[in-house]
Amino acid sequence: MTSNSAQAEWWNAAGQGWANAQDIVGLMLRPFQDVLVDAAARRPRTSVLDVGCGTGAVTRAIAEATGAACVGVDIAESMLEAARAHGKAEYVRADAQVHTFDRSFDLVVSRFGVMFFDDPTAAFANLRRAATGELCFITWRGRDENPFMTTASEVAATLAPDAPAPDPNGPGPHAFADPGHTRSVLADAGWTGIDVQPVDRTCTIPENLLAMYLSNLGPISRALAAVPEEDRPGMLAGVRSAFDGFVHGDEVRVPAACWQVTASAPL
Repeated sequence: MTSNSAQAEWWNAAGQGWANAQDIVGLMLRPFQDVLVDAAARRPRTSVLDVGCGTGAVTRAIAEATGAACVGVDIAESMLEAARAHGKAEYVRADAQVHTFDRSFDLVVSRFGVMFFDDPTAAFANLRRAATGELCFITWRGRDENPFMTTASEVAATLAPDAPAPDPNGPGPHAFADPGHTRSVLADAGWTGIDVQPVDRTCTIPENLLAMYLSNLGPISRALAAVPEEDRPGMLAGVRSAFDGFVHGDEVRVPAACWQVTASAPL
C-alpha cells in the first residue's frame, strides 16, 4: 500500500466514473488545461511530469504543444487505462508522494491533482527531488467561491445524510484554498520563488450532459453509488433542479475560482 493508501483505494473505485466521463471532464476543465499548456509552452521543454494525471488530457496536450517527453502519474489504474488508450505519453501508476522517479523533469504540472496527498510537504519534497526546473499547478480556491461544488455537496448530503462529513483540514479539493498554507508547504518542501495567483474561468458543458456528469463525478456520484442501481435515475432527477441556476439555454456554465501556483526547484 502507498502512503496515500486511503486515497488510492477511493480513487481506484471512483476512477471508473472519471474514465466513463472523460470527454465531459475534458470539456468542463479545458480552460485550466489551456492555462497549463500555455505555461509549458513559454520555453523549451525536454521532460514534463503531470501529477494526478487522471485520464491524461493535460499530459497529452502538453506533449503535443511542446514535443517534450511527458509522463503522467496517478494512483488510479482505471483512469490510467483510459489514458494509455490515447497514447502520446507514458503513464505510470504510482503514489507521487513516495515514488522514486528514475528520471528528472524540467517542468512538473498538475490540474487538480495535488490536493489529495496525505502528507503534502513530503509529497512536494519528493517532487522537488525529481525536478530540475519549474512547478506549476492549478488548485481550487474556497468553497464559498465555487458555488457549483457547494451545491453538489449540499445535494449529496440530502441523498446520504448519514455519510460522514469530510475533514476540512484533510486531503480534498480545497486543501490548498489558503494561499499562505500553500506557500508554507512548498517552502518547507524546498521550493523557491513561490507565487500564488488567482485564476477565474467559466467552465461549460452542454446541458444534456449534466446528468451524466453528476452521476459519474463528485459527491453526488458517491451518494448514488450507495443505493440500488434501479433507484439512481429517480434520485438524480429529483435533485436536478438544484443546478438550474447554472443552466443557460442548452449550456451549463460553472464559475470556477482557482489558484495558479508556481515555484522553482533550487539549482
